[in-house]
Amino acid sequence: MNRKKNHTTYAPAADAEIAIQISNLDVSFGDNHVLRHFSFELPAGKSYAVLGKSGSGKSVLIKCIIGLIKPNAGTIQIFGTNITDLNSVELDKMRMETGFLFQSNALYDSMTVRENLEFPLRRHGIQKTAAEVDELVREALVNVGLPGTDNMMPAELSGGMKKRIALARTLILKPKIILYDEPTTGLDPITGREIGHLMVDIQKKYHTSSLVISHDLNCIHIAADRIVMLIDGTCYAIGTYDELKKSTDLKIKSFFD
Repeated sequence: MNRKKNHTTYAPAADAEIAIQISNLDVSFGDNHVLRHFSFELPAGKSYAVLGKSGSGKSVLIKCIIGLIKPNAGTIQIFGTNITDLNSVELDKMRMETGFLFQSNALYDSMTVRENLEFPLRRHGIQKTAAEVDELVREALVNVGLPGTDNMMPAELSGGMKKRIALARTLILKPKIILYDEPTTGLDPITGREIGHLMVDIQKKYHTSSLVISHDLNCIHIAADRIVMLIDGTCYAIGTYDELKKSTDLKIKSFFD
């Protein structure tokens, strides 16, 4: 149990494979202490969400996980490898197994859908035949429900379609882990729910491990097995949506009221 009786914690089975293990992570920018001894484990094949207020450190956490920010202290292990010790070449290799869905989608406006999907293959120097690339693009588009959109430009896509194409681009490399940064920002509630269900479908089909950074409780309820409460820079509590919603702790209740 955590510090208060209403906090729910979860320990994976002793033989469970751990996709992400974060131990005593500290991140400060000058006098601003963003993360304080932050620790949690994401079991392989599970989907966890990190829930916290704006400015609580959610984006800092996800940037640490992909190696864009180096913590002041603590360790981050991806399937047992401590990424805080990796050099830039080793980090790039690790990122091939860790898909990242940007909040802004980050599609290249001057490229077609197909060219956007092919970009990660070129970026990482992955050699594929034309037929193999065709199959990867086709499979990724089918998986996000947008077959036949290969030649469309980002400007021709709706907000929901852009999010799906961004997810398709992430799937091209068949990552073991997918990190979602505010996946429903800017979407209407119906489209947001569709994206949440799509995230679940992808996880089940590819057995990916997912970490969702979000403030959208509807998306979190659909897509996350458990929720990590990021409060005061710490892993304040971990539990299912229903467990945390029933909490009488005022800091937790404020998210669900």
